[in-house]
Amino acid sequence: MPSAGRGAPMLRVAVAAQAAEAVGLCVAIAANLIDSASGDAWTASNAIAFIVVEVIVAIGVAWIASGLARVRPWSRTPAVMTQVFTALIAIWLLEAHRYAWGVPALLLAIAGFAGLFAPTSLRALTRSASTGGTPPR
Repeated sequence: MPSAGRGAPMLRVAVAAQAAEAVGLCVAIAANLIDSASGDAWTASNAIAFIVVEVIVAIGVAWIASGLARVRPWSRTPAVMTQVFTALIAIWLLEAHRYAWGVPALLLAIAGFAGLFAPTSLRALTRSASTGGTPPR
């Protein structure tokens, strides 16, 4: 089974960024749980629904990180989309003067893009003709 460490060192950067984003989501979930339990959330039903959505997204981001770590070609597109959304949210947070959340999110998105678009990562995540995919042109 191929791993992200062999032949594609920048893919490890992408895996680390994706995993760090999943951990960051877990931190946000914990903060929302604390706010909900202390009564600082808008309403209990809104807080519960928002936390459920956050948990689903965190599981998805972790699943994508797992796919990248195992060098699965299917994981490239969702990982790129995750970085796009992370960059957009980071810019929104920076515009709202939430630098403690926005700066790390933007740095993770940049690291994720760099790791995913490095030539060795692109080669590692490209399907070959022998595996049933179309050959790269």
